[in-house]
Amino acid sequence: MNNFINQLKVLRGLKRDGLFLSFAQACAGEDKNNFYFMVYDRGAENAFLAELCRLILTDENAFSKTCAGGSIPSAYLLDAYADDLKIIFAAARTLEGDEHMNLGNATPPFDGELNGEKCAENLVDFYAAHGYGAFIEYRAFTYDGTKLIPIPKTSTVTVDELKNYRTEKKLVEDNILNFLSDLPYANMLLYGDRGTGKSSTVHAMLNKYFDDGLRIIEISKENMLCIPAVRELVADNPLKFIIFIDDLSLDEYDEKVSSLKAGLEGSVSGGTENVMIAATSNRRHIVKESFSDRENSVHPGDSIAEQLSLSDRFGLTVMFSTTDKSEYLSIVGQLADDAGIKTDRQQLFALAERWALTKGGRSPRRAKQFADLAYACEQRGVPIDF
Repeated sequence: MNNFINQLKVLRGLKRDGLFLSFAQACAGEDKNNFYFMVYDRGAENAFLAELCRLILTDENAFSKTCAGGSIPSAYLLDAYADDLKIIFAAARTLEGDEHMNLGNATPPFDGELNGEKCAENLVDFYAAHGYGAFIEYRAFTYDGTKLIPIPKTSTVTVDELKNYRTEKKLVEDNILNFLSDLPYANMLLYGDRGTGKSSTVHAMLNKYFDDGLRIIEISKENMLCIPAVRELVADNPLKFIIFIDDLSLDEYDEKVSSLKAGLEGSVSGGTENVMIAATSNRRHIVKESFSDRENSVHPGDSIAEQLSLSDRFGLTVMFSTTDKSEYLSIVGQLADDAGIKTDRQQLFALAERWALTKGGRSPRRAKQFADLAYACEQRGVPIDF
């Protein structure tokens, strides 16, 4: 029996998805029960068209990559893609009236009439604005040495949840807005003590500006030699990418020092770049310095200058300082208000201070941990104890 996949010219890669393959096989008169199994397993029995549109939308193919790269697809490619959509939509209509499922509705940018030509034209603009493939759905990625791997679950922290540090957050946000607006921007180094919200600030900005085209590629300091390869992978993508290196520190003779310096060259862009490098560190000067470096160097001044030159290559350096008692308790109070914690504030602050002392110091992270504990205890109706 004829399987419509064999008629596809551009979207044939969809057969790599188990649900789509079972859909094509069912339409060809093959094992329909396997199709039902896949539909139920995907939770698409009441919205199969929406899931089908999602699969089409996120497929990486010549059409989606051409449009995302800012080029107008040739008439041949556009027609071939529209024909594929017609074939797939026609197959989907054969399922109308199936008692085991509900087709539901198509989702934008697909039109409700499932017109192949119209949907293809809509997708030209969509891909140009939103990228292609996994970049449409996922916020963050890692790099495995050859390709980008989506991170399914990322931090959900929002800017409003990060209390105080208004000046620091504004510096970071203004720089990211410049980046997204094709204005001159700077690579960023966020440094300060543990738990002050450096990484959380970056993730909060990602969550705020995801719909504006911001994505993150997280790489470890061990993989910094791959920065040029990562840049090349996303060079033709219309989205904006932050290469994020968390908890960065290096030894003087580490080969990755030179690699990162090269990646940071020309840290202020005039809008032609779609990659920003952002790093967090507990140290202002990323390259570790020792007294032996000075003692064993013929020109100690030059040696020290070389060590400092890496952090100097970040165009924007933002310090997240340790919180004092009043600021720490201010954060606790704001978090308690957000959570609706009813404990008397004086009692709550006394417990929060004891918490900080037993946990090794005051910080926004300690404040959040305490507020979570207080909320959980209140909900369970037990005293706040630790």
